[in-house]
Amino acid sequence: MLNFFKKGKSQALDIYAPVNGEILRIEEVPDPVFSQKMMGEGAAVMPNGGNIVAPVNGKVLQVAPTKHAIGLLADDGTEILIHVGLETVALNGEGFKPAVKEGDKVSVGQLLLEVDWDFVGANAVSTVTPIVITNSQGSGKDYVTTEEKTAVAGETVIINVK
Repeated sequence: MLNFFKKGKSQALDIYAPVNGEILRIEEVPDPVFSQKMMGEGAAVMPNGGNIVAPVNGKVLQVAPTKHAIGLLADDGTEILIHVGLETVALNGEGFKPAVKEGDKVSVGQLLLEVDWDFVGANAVSTVTPIVITNSQGSGKDYVTTEEKTAVAGETVIINVK
């Protein structure tokens, strides 16, 4: 019974896939800003359809004005950026329909963004979608990427934060 009240054991955070597809290491993303971890630790998914869902329980920090990226704050303080495709800022919001707004509370698997993958695939450099922990540098936490190769949105853990 007393163990119930003990403090100090840090909780791990599971970050789930925000979209269905093939899981890639962040180093495999064909963009140095992501592959060289300039924005932080992470992983990526090469989508094979479906929409973008929340990878964690938390709240929406930002929906980019061009709708191609969403920033989240997980309940444990981890900041996560979901960047849909590469060079997608140039699409000026076309192909994206946000289902959330800044300040909204979200839970794992909740719809964040509807994506027209055909349009994005035809008009962007790539559909590869990095999931970056923007406050990972200097955090003292460990980030372990899954060995899984296939992601199911809202079900497959792609990163574990300890």
